[in-house]
Order: sequence, then structure tokens, then C-alpha cells
Amino acid sequence: MTNGSHRKVVTVLFCDVVGSTTIGESVDPEALQGLLASYFERMKAIVDSHGGTVEKFIGDAVMAVFGVPVVHEDDALRACRAAVEMRDALPELGVEGRIGVNTGEVLAGTEERLATGDAVNVAARLEQAAEPGEVLIGAETFGLAESAVEVGEERLLELKGKSEPASARSLLAVREAVERSHASGFVGRDRELEQLVDAWDRALAGSRCELVTVVGDPGVGKSRLVAEALEKIDARLVRGRCLSYGEGITYWPVIEVVKQLHAEPDDEHAAIAIRSLLGETETLAGTDEIAWAFRKLLEAQAPLVVCFDDIQWGEETFLELIETTALLSTGAPLLLVCMARPELLDRRPGWPAVLRLEPLPEDEAGVLVGDCVPDEIREQIVRASGGNPLFLTEMAALSNTDGGEVEVPATLRALLAARLDRLDEPERRILERGAVEGELFHRGTVQALAPEETEVTPRLAALVRRDLVRPDRPQLPHEDAYRFRHLLIRDTAYDALPKATRADLHRRFAGWLEQHGKELVELDEILGYHLERAARYLAELGRHEPGLAEAALEHLATAGRRARSRGDRRAAASLLERACALTDDPDVHLSVDLARCLDDPRAGLSCLDEAAGRAEAAGDGAGAALATALAAAARTFLDEISIEEAERVALAALSLLEANDDHLGLAEVWTSLARGAYNGSCSFAKMEHASEQAIRQFTLAGREPTNMWTLAAGLIWGPRPVTEALERFDALVAGADNPLAALDRALLLAMNDRIEEARILARGAEGRMIEVGDVYAHTVIGDIEQLAGNYETAAERFGRYLDTAIERGVTGSIASYASLCGRVLCALGRFDEAETLAKQGREHGAEDDLGSQMLWRQVAARVHAHRGDHSVAERLAREAVEISQRTDSPFFQAEAFSDLAEVLEAAGRREEALAAWHDALGRYERKGIAPLVRRVRERLATLQPA
Repeated sequence: MTNGSHRKVVTVLFCDVVGSTTIGESVDPEALQGLLASYFERMKAIVDSHGGTVEKFIGDAVMAVFGVPVVHEDDALRACRAAVEMRDALPELGVEGRIGVNTGEVLAGTEERLATGDAVNVAARLEQAAEPGEVLIGAETFGLAESAVEVGEERLLELKGKSEPASARSLLAVREAVERSHASGFVGRDRELEQLVDAWDRALAGSRCELVTVVGDPGVGKSRLVAEALEKIDARLVRGRCLSYGEGITYWPVIEVVKQLHAEPDDEHAAIAIRSLLGETETLAGTDEIAWAFRKLLEAQAPLVVCFDDIQWGEETFLELIETTALLSTGAPLLLVCMARPELLDRRPGWPAVLRLEPLPEDEAGVLVGDCVPDEIREQIVRASGGNPLFLTEMAALSNTDGGEVEVPATLRALLAARLDRLDEPERRILERGAVEGELFHRGTVQALAPEETEVTPRLAALVRRDLVRPDRPQLPHEDAYRFRHLLIRDTAYDALPKATRADLHRRFAGWLEQHGKELVELDEILGYHLERAARYLAELGRHEPGLAEAALEHLATAGRRARSRGDRRAAASLLERACALTDDPDVHLSVDLARCLDDPRAGLSCLDEAAGRAEAAGDGAGAALATALAAAARTFLDEISIEEAERVALAALSLLEANDDHLGLAEVWTSLARGAYNGSCSFAKMEHASEQAIRQFTLAGREPTNMWTLAAGLIWGPRPVTEALERFDALVAGADNPLAALDRALLLAMNDRIEEARILARGAEGRMIEVGDVYAHTVIGDIEQLAGNYETAAERFGRYLDTAIERGVTGSIASYASLCGRVLCALGRFDEAETLAKQGREHGAEDDLGSQMLWRQVAARVHAHRGDHSVAERLAREAVEISQRTDSPFFQAEAFSDLAEVLEAAGRREEALAAWHDALGRYERKGIAPLVRRVRERLATLQPA
């Protein structure tokens, strides 16, 4: 069993005598001493009988702890049983008392006390709040023992030292715990089910006794499997269960079976032995005689199925009785079905006829959880549970269907804690050191964190035999690796460690990994996590170590920036948020990195505003200018300031940053100019130039360039011909393993009439982006399919991106993609839908956003032309052409002329339409957009006489 200091969930009981002062006034001191001695002796005996430990006597009060030195899965129920027995014993002693019972996490095993923590204080307060003769139990105790206790109404108590009212209930009685429900579906287990049924068939065919023992971890489905098998067996059934504690329980399950049979053996000597077992005669039968008599009784009642549960708790005499019954019974069809946890095989390695029940495989585990929770939550539950059916169903029942963390019921935590508490100290220590590394850990980790341990490999082999861990593929060279059988075991082992110990182990592991894990791709993420854990635990204990926090911050920030550069914005945001949280004064550049990665534009803006305020307060003018410039660019996307104003602020920041040689700040501001001012004004040559400046400054800062989208947009939509743009893009972005870059290249390929090549590249990039929650691929694939003339797919893709923009409140994207989607719908003849989208684009488009102002007019013009309102249609189409001339984009200009041509054709003005088509063709040719050049030439061929 384990020793030393651990965090444990225990149940604390306080019992105090009421009115002891009054008793002292009326009773002789010697008599009082005898009374109290009897009281203390009786209370201690009751606590001991239920597996608790009396920590101390405080005046007239008794403090007992259930779960120290060893945790049991039913400690809360044991404490409740003890409390009721103590309450009922007090009147016999001639005193009145009150009792409080509470469950919670404590630090156990210290030299000073058995248990230290708030759970102890609350138990004492509950005792003080109880009425004479009353037992008050706390909410956590009730939650763990609910199925086996009768209680009064909930009371909310104002307890001394507690800021919030505490929930308590009066404990009225304790009954037997109800059997576990079998309401959930039965999945898999076909082979095991067949083995049980076959055993019964053999018993019938041979008129003999068959023994099958189903062995498996708690919750793995032993009782459910047996219940399903018994449904298929047409036979009388009797049951017995071994108890986990108590006095005189050797034959408890045998007596249960005898009472259910309501019969005696035909042999008089056997009948006398059975009566002796039941306490109905003063004759005492020996163990061999009882086993023989029990066997004769079963044979007389055959055909019969006898089911014994939890035999791992059975006394040796009882286990021998089962074995001899199976071996020596003859001439009668009997089936002995036993259920046991793996501890049985630790005691009896040679136990016969074992059917080992393993956890469910992942596919069957997912079926058992069902569709009651979202897919993401189902995956979390399956992974955490390790295929244990009880864990699966309990976690699914408590999980929040809206997402978030999977909740682990307190009953499951207690069950797992009890299992680990039965380990020997060296094995427990090995398990805990592995838990510090994570669900998967390496032998070298354990040895480094437990240098005093000389038998690491044998200890790990023992843990494998106990089915707590299993060998796995290592992530480090020259190492053996192990994985926890399921994540809940890892969490239980880890949670038992004191926070100070966790901090020390995390720090030591980071030091070891820095030397042995240099080949790991995600080394910074891992080192950052472990140093972060160490820093946080020490901070919670009031031991702040700035150097430790700073080291964690640096690793997390490096990992976050790397994730950002590869386009994984979700991972980058998480890492950078954690880095920022490690300091009260995040660096401006760290805040900028974080703001760039946040999906919520307003959250990003708030981050930048806070960074600007901190920098200004610290006298960092350049830092304040950087954050302010980026915040201004963000405000243009939310339509809060003009593009011209954002450009003015950014250009002013450049001079300050240049004076400070802040290459990283310069890179960010040039990027913001490209993304904001030049994108909004459709100045794509300037956008290309700003992007190249950003790349140059990122390189000077020693950082990977981020957000190559701005360079690609300048090349794609700007005046540079497609063939030249593609060469330029490849020269600047050569070798970039970035799905964003792949998408942008795919669009240039499509413009160059390499449609299939573009589709393959775009779909591969989309798969990578979906993994990180980025939906940008919809826009590019929509553009590619529009170039290919596949308008249905283009409309669907633009619509999906529009939905995301609406969800996130990005007004600039809503304006652009509502109109883009509407324009494609016009090509499909779906003008009513297009009209709605044009209105949406107009509503959200900023006045100085040339692209959105042009697009909604193009769509509205097509809708009016379709309805015969030709004058309005022409006015809107010509306004769009005029706006397009203020851009430097041949593509945008050509698109506007194309829509003007459609409007003029609808009005029957053929010559003017031809002129507009020729204007569009010239611009498509200048840009070199081959699919559209071909399409316009085909259109002209239908309009011009042969």
C-alpha cells in the first residue's frame, strides 16, 4: 500500500457530544471519565468496523477520516453507515450527539495530520450546524452515496469561513446500494456471450458443474455481460455477493444463496451443517463440512445457475469452497458464474476457467456513447474512457452537449483512486512519474524523475500486468514507451500528487527532455507546457518564480509563432494566449502575434488596444504606435474608421519603428497596410509592394513571414500578368509548406487555364486547413470553380464562407462575399436570391471599400435587367464600371464591363453591348486570365455576324 504525502478525495466525519458541560456539573468526575471512555471506545470501534481511521479526539469530539491510509471507492457510503450507527449508539451510552460528514480533496499522509484541507473544516462546521441526534452530510458526500441513502430536504447553510452557502442534507437512513443500471445499449461481446452460454450447454449435456469467472476492471461490463447471458439461459438463478469489508463475512455470499433456495439437502448431516451456517443451531460445522453440505444442496436443486459477484473480496475459505464445488460436484447440471476484478488473479494466479473481459474497441465504444453528444465530445469520451462501458455511459450522461470539457463523475474518480491506492509504493511512484509526462510516457522519463528507483523496468512490467499501462511506440530515440490504459488512470495518478511535487517534477522533466528530445518537432510546445505547469503550481502555492514563468513564456511564444507561420491559427492563438497569461505585462509583439490569430475580430482589437495602452504607459512610443496602427487596420474591417485614416496612422508608425530598427514591428505594419488600406482601396500594386516590404522586414527580424495572402492577393488581382505573377509568387514563396500559399498558387494556376491542377492543389490544402478550423479555402475554391464555369459549386462555397463571416461579425467579408455569391447566382438565373444578397452587400459595405461598393452594384444591375428595369440597371452597372476604374485591377475592371455588357444586351442595345464586351476582353487579355478570355470571345462570336 502507498505511503507518503498525496492529494486524496476522502470523507471526514465529526461527532460531538451535546451538553457535555451540563453533564460534567451533575456527574462525578470519575463517572464522567468512565462515560467518556465508553463513548470514545464505542465510536472508535464503529469507525474501525467500517474501514475508517480515527485521527484524534478533540475534547468530546471524534474526528474520523475514510480514505486514509487507503482510499476505497465507497468511502462516502462507509462514512454514512458509520455515522448512522454512531448516532443510534449514542442514546445507549446515555449521551446526545450531533454528527457532520463531508467529502473533499485533502492533503493526506503528512507527519502532522492524516488529512489537511477545507473538507475537514466543512465537516466540523456541518457537525456544529446539526441538531442534537442529527447527522448532516455535505453535497459531495450525498452525490457519492445518493443511491444508498435516505435524506431530508436540502438545506443551504451559512457556515463560518465560507463565502457561499453550503448545501447539506439530514441523513435519515442507509440502505443497500442499488444494482448498477443496465439501461444502456449492449454493444459487442458476442464471443464472450457465446462462451457463457456454451458453458451452460456443457453442464446440461454432461450433468456436471461448470465454472466460469469473468474477470475485468470495474465498469468494463462484467455484470452486464452475465445479465445478457442469463437472459439466454433457461434455468433457475440464485445470487450472492462478497462484501468489501465487515466482520464475519466469510460465508456471506453462501448464506445469501442458501436463503434464496429455501431448501435443505436431503442428507441429514448436510442439513445440520447448513442450519449451522445459518445460525439456526448451536452445532458448529467445520469448513470442509460446510463446503460439502453446500455442494449437496446445489446438486439437489439442479439444474441451477449460481452467480457470485465481487469474489476478489472473498475470504480464502470462500474461494476454496467455489473451487471444490466446481471440481467435486457430480451428476447434476450446475453453472457457477463468478465475477471478479483483476486483483483476484494477483491473489490466485492459477484460478481456473477465467474469461478475461477487455475494454471495448474504439468503434464499439463510439456506438455505445451514441448520438446523444456531438462528434467532438464523443471522441473525447472514447479517448478518455479507454473503452470502459461504465465510464463511457457515465461521462456521456454528464457531458455538456454544447461542447466544452468532458465531465468525469465523482463516483468514477473514487473508483479509480481506490484502485491506485492498492498499489505498492514503488509501483505507485513509477505510475505518478509517468503521469507527469502525459498519457504516453517513456522509461527514461520515469528513471530521471525517480533516480532512487533501481528496478524501473520490472515495476513497469508489473503495471502492464495490472492492466494500468501498456507498451506503445516511443516518440524518443533509444527509449521504451508506455501508454496509460485510459486517460482517466493517468489523471487520477497525476491528481494525487501534491502541487509542490508536481511543480518540481514538471521542471525536472523539462530539463531532461531538453537534453533527450532535441529531435522532436514540437519540442517548444512540450517544454512550454511543462514549465508553464511548474510556474502555475508554484504561483498557486504563493511561490512565484519569474525566471521559470519567463522560460515557459518564451517556449510557448516560439511555438505559437511557428504555428501562425504555418497557418494553424487556432493552435497559434491557444499557445500565444497561454504565453500572455504568464505575465502581467505582455510584450507588444507578443500581443500583436496573439491578436493576428484570434478568430473574433473584436477580441483581436481589444488585445491591440490593451497593448497600446500598456506601451504608452511604459513610455514605449514605438510600441504604442505599432499596436495603434494595427488596431486602426482592424477597425476598418469592422467599418469603424475609414481606410484613409488607417493608412495615415500606419504610415506615421513606420517612421517611429524605422528609427527604433524594429524590423518585426515594420513587418507587421507593412502587412496591415497590405491587408487593410491597400486591400480596401483595391490598390493591388501597392499591396504587392507592401507585402514584399513585410517579407523583407520579417527576414531581417529572423522570423518566418506570416500571412502571405496579402502578397498573393496583390499578384492575383493586381496589374501584373498571370504568367509573370505566378513566376513572381513561386520565387518569393518557394518551398513554403503552407496551405494558404498552396491555395493562392492554385488560383493563379486556374487563371492560367490549369484548372485540374488547381483543383488538386486546392483540395489538398483545404484538407489541412479544415484540421485547424480555417475556412479560407471556400473562397479560393469558389473562385476556381467560377473560372471553370461551375457556378453551382462556386455559389455553395461562397455561401459557406459568408455564413462564417456572419457568425464572426466581419462586416468587410460579409459585404464582399454576399455580393460575390449573388453574382454567381445571377449566372444561374436565381435572381430573387441574388437580390437579397446584393442588399446584404450594400448594407455591410463601407463607403471607401471600393470592392464591395462595386460588387453590390453589379449584382443589383443584373437583377434589375432581368426584371426589365433597364434604366436603373444601366445606371448601377455604369457606376460599378466607374468605381472599377479607381482600382488598378484589370480583373475587377473586366468583371464590371462584363456585367455592363449583360445589362445592355438585356436592354436590346447590341452595339453598346459589343463595345462593353470588347472592353472586358481587353482587360482579361491584359491580365492573361485564359478561361475568361475564351469565354468572352465565345460570347462575342454569338453577337457578331459571321
